[in-house]
Amino acid sequence: MPRRRPSAVRAELPVARSRYYFRYSYPPINRLSGSCQAAVRRLELARFDPGDTAKAFWHWAALAHGPLRQVADPFSSAGCGIPECGCDPGYARDHLEEILHALPKKSARELRSRVRELDHKIVRRSKIVRADSPDTPWWRNQL
Repeated sequence: MPRRRPSAVRAELPVARSRYYFRYSYPPINRLSGSCQAAVRRLELARFDPGDTAKAFWHWAALAHGPLRQVADPFSSAGCGIPECGCDPGYARDHLEEILHALPKKSARELRSRVRELDHKIVRRSKIVRADSPDTPWWRNQL
């Protein structure tokens, strides 16, 4: 009996998926090192849903690079107070802040620099940033 080709033998084996295999609906965060992305992914597996950080970063970047009318008038906030609704972009920044505090120092520093770029762009484009109290972050219920 002739010997089977190795590719034919491998074709019959089941495909083993790693536990880090997920389909993300949002693009990954650009200009992050592999170690930082791995740290974010490990943290998401432990404490959050996979892809939440990329989703929050994407929403925050969309606000920073989107139309000026979304940033220009903070007094016409249409936020309903429900995080799942997605109408208040401050919830995306809250998630990013929570991730930044939970990551290891080196990874947090790298992600913080990317988030800080977006923060500066949003603040430069907005006319007024209200400060309700010193304990309240500037993005909460402001945009």
